[in-house]
Amino acid sequence: MMSTPHLSVREISQEDISSLVNYWLNSPDNFLVNMGVDLSKLPSREDFTTMIESQLITPYAEKKSFAAIWFYGERAIGHSNISPIVFGEEAFVHLHIWKQEFRGNGFGLECLRKSIPIYFNHFNLKRIYCEPYALNTGSNRTLEKLGFEFVKEYTTIPSWICFEQQVKRWVLTREMFDSWIHV
Repeated sequence: MMSTPHLSVREISQEDISSLVNYWLNSPDNFLVNMGVDLSKLPSREDFTTMIESQLITPYAEKKSFAAIWFYGERAIGHSNISPIVFGEEAFVHLHIWKQEFRGNGFGLECLRKSIPIYFNHFNLKRIYCEPYALNTGSNRTLEKLGFEFVKEYTTIPSWICFEQQVKRWVLTREMFDSWIHV
């Protein structure tokens, strides 16, 4: 009897950087734009790599961003990251499935569920926000299913690589996260 690969999550390491950078620089333009990405703001491969490498050696309390890599068996299938981070207070989470065949089937939900404890615990957070593009129904559905609370819909530039857009702000507090243990 063959076993089904399982989902796992771990902190980003040096070996993951090229896959993460490839996701951003090799994804189709229409896919990135549908997430709210301003293509003109994407850094070069070298700048992107340097930026991630610098965060690997930065202590948790000083990190500006942090990523968790998602696996299906031994295969890396995506990541989530938090950025910006205010250590001991809050962070904004972002979620990304790298390959089309893993999108829309619950992998993002389960991998984010496994990533959230890492963020709360490593960064002593009180709350985690997420602001997906309002038209990105998959991400918004995932957040709702995870128990994030809808805060508001408004226009902003949600990340340094995004264009101005309508977003939906969601929040998960430490108290809400702690209640997961009792469910």
